[in-house]
Amino acid sequence: MKTIDLSETSTRDLNQALHDQRGECTERNWEVLNPKGSHSLACGLDQNLSVDIRGHAGYYCAGMNKGAEVTVHGSAGVGVAENMMSGTVRVKGDVSQAAGATARGGLLVVEGNAGARCGISLKGADIVVKGSVGHMSCFMAQAGTLVVCGDAGDALGDSLYEVHIYVKGSVQSLGADCVEKDMREEHIRELSDLLKRAGVDDDPLQFKRYGSARKLYNFNIDNAVL
Repeated sequence: MKTIDLSETSTRDLNQALHDQRGECTERNWEVLNPKGSHSLACGLDQNLSVDIRGHAGYYCAGMNKGAEVTVHGSAGVGVAENMMSGTVRVKGDVSQAAGATARGGLLVVEGNAGARCGISLKGADIVVKGSVGHMSCFMAQAGTLVVCGDAGDALGDSLYEVHIYVKGSVQSLGADCVEKDMREEHIRELSDLLKRAGVDDDPLQFKRYGSARKLYNFNIDNAVL
């Protein structure tokens, strides 16, 4: 395992070292010490790397991830795993706003709670939050899945498209065009698989499913402001 100590090395040099692992990867396993909430750690990775960040991370940790497995042994700031394409990002603590924003693929696991707008504009990734999520989570989410093992705040799924949302706890309120839907067999299978991949032992039958009522897909003259 290659160890980088950020008390001695800059974030720029860390990311450059990770980016240099191309082609025949010379070093797959990395450990980052003393992150101290630094921003943009392990961003833009596009190789099959395993990166363990031993402490708290700042903004945009593991952003634009493609293929790597990044674990934060602490909490993370705004935009963790934003625009992720593939791979896995796991945060052992809590995350701030906009976790997994615009992510197109891969799996984000938050073992604590997530702040507001978790999964905003989600485009195909899967997000599993073992705790609760804040207001306007999955706002304008287009595709993918959000699993919340705790509670959800105000305006869940506001203006969403075809994302699947599963919540075990209570929902403070649903956003525009978001409604509760039936849990069919295919949804139980999907949820069971995601819980297993995330390492969560919850019963999928205890969750409720939410999705789009599809009333915002077409223009309605009654909604026009004249």
